[in-house]
Amino acid sequence: MTQISIIGAGLAGLALARTLAVHGIPSTVYEAEASAQARGQGGMLDIHDYNGQHGIRAADLMDGFQSLVLEGRQASRDVAPDGTVLADRPDDPAGGRPEVQRGELRQLLLEALPAGSVVWGHKTQSVRTLQDGRHEVTFANGARIVTDVLIGADGAWSKVRPLLSDATPAYAGRSMVETYLYESDTRHPATLALVGGGSMTAYDETAGIGLGVQRERADTLHSYAMFDQPLDWFDGIDFNDGPATARTIAAMFKGWAPELVALIADSDIPPVFRPLYGLPIGHRWEHVPGVTLVGDAAHLAPPDGEGANWALFDAGQLGNAIAERPEDIDAAIRDYEAALFPRNIETATAAAAFYPDFTPN
Repeated sequence: MTQISIIGAGLAGLALARTLAVHGIPSTVYEAEASAQARGQGGMLDIHDYNGQHGIRAADLMDGFQSLVLEGRQASRDVAPDGTVLADRPDDPAGGRPEVQRGELRQLLLEALPAGSVVWGHKTQSVRTLQDGRHEVTFANGARIVTDVLIGADGAWSKVRPLLSDATPAYAGRSMVETYLYESDTRHPATLALVGGGSMTAYDETAGIGLGVQRERADTLHSYAMFDQPLDWFDGIDFNDGPATARTIAAMFKGWAPELVALIADSDIPPVFRPLYGLPIGHRWEHVPGVTLVGDAAHLAPPDGEGANWALFDAGQLGNAIAERPEDIDAAIRDYEAALFPRNIETATAAAAFYPDFTPN
């Protein structure tokens, strides 16, 4: 039987493994993290009916997905720095972009896989193609595998990508600083009221700073302070000192409404630095037998609300292609890539439009 190995237990890798399992095709996912609970999994995701939900359907998990949807979270609001509400868009229960929490969606995928499908604590160190056409993966813990089919679902800094492409992510000209406020209904009611029922964005175009906020389960407010600055602009901030970082970042929003500044100043976690990157627009590669990429490994773009959706779509497309041609998986990969590459141009171009300083290599 053909051995299929997937590197990375994010949404793309797990959705691919689940889609294959639906069709009775075994695969193994190798993940660097020690367990599913090793770290937080990010915030809210709006899963779109034109791409992300296709991947959920391919994984035969729509019922489980619907059970995770947080009602009301499709509402969105634009707010001025002084707290004035500029636009208020209500939730649309019939809309095609229901909101779920990334961690809960990941757990749904994990629980749907056969036992032992994910091998934890295996951080990829190197990959190479052997003379017989198979592929070797060496892990940081000293383990080694040889596989017939190797699929990189290992994100922005993919270790599989160099087998196919010499492209590397370029800085998008914007960085974010991530914060959380827990139990905001009782501890920060004024901030919660300003955020509203779903997401909120406030931006000062002249200063190149902004705030994006998501209202998660249990009235947690998950925020990102945005800065349109070069990377070295952040060199003077010690992100290892949480309280000092919170004070420094909050001071950059001097004059903003106190309900907004509280999202940073009162953060319940040490602020986390998140620089944004993207691959060259239209990233593609010459086909290598038995190797391909899905998700950010294939088409990393600065965030525009579509990254997780296209990752799920990739997983469904590749999984179904393999299921249709299990006797010739390499032909299935070629079919997948033929559809992927034109889509990469469209999706990366759309994302780059939000980042005027993004100059991908």
